[in-house]
Amino acid sequence: MQKNNWFPALVLGGLLCGGMVYLGQSATQALLEMKAMERSVTVKGLAEKEVKANVAIWPINFTEVDNNLPKLYDTVQQKTDKVVAFLKQQGFSDTEITVSLPSIEDRQAQGYVDANVKYRYSAKVNLSIYTNQIDLMLNTRKQMINLVKEGIAIANQDYDNRTEFLFTELNAVKPTMVQEATQNAREVAEKFAKDSDSRLGKIKSASQGQFTITDRDSSTPYIKQIRIVSTLTYYLND
Repeated sequence: MQKNNWFPALVLGGLLCGGMVYLGQSATQALLEMKAMERSVTVKGLAEKEVKANVAIWPINFTEVDNNLPKLYDTVQQKTDKVVAFLKQQGFSDTEITVSLPSIEDRQAQGYVDANVKYRYSAKVNLSIYTNQIDLMLNTRKQMINLVKEGIAIANQDYDNRTEFLFTELNAVKPTMVQEATQNAREVAEKFAKDSDSRLGKIKSASQGQFTITDRDSSTPYIKQIRIVSTLTYYLND
């Protein structure tokens, strides 16, 4: 009797066909899931905070003139001592006060002498305050008019010679601000997902912008505004 050799081949063929169908269905399902995972939304989260500067660098300048150089040095020294004494009286310490050597200019040594120049020598005196006592510095600056009684005319501050206010404690506020920026971004993403009939998924990517510190306005440079913007991309699910 002849054996039916076609039966094993038929069974094998059926198994192969079934496997191919299953693999095709699995691949299709995987492609659909990958396609769904490609749906995403990118949002930005903002966090802002106002802080008071914790460091001030205050330049104090005045100028003296004379035709007698030794006398000019004596006058400069006397008036410098008076300014330092005034600052200490207000509450500043020696470590907060810096006195630089005066800058002396001989106007006749310049070659061309202006006939309207009455004094040959001019001395510019530079002092500076480096302090964490912001309120004291602001109050003392208002009291500088009292030095006029001592014959000391403090120069007005210009752009190149203005008081600097710094905030050096950024690390103390960074974690909270990053959390606020991230939460703000999530709220925006959740609203987008809701408006598009989707559900917010996991974070696909995230990047943190740089912290910026600026003056709140020109009238109060000792009040700083800190700002951070974070960018997050979320997956969207049906």
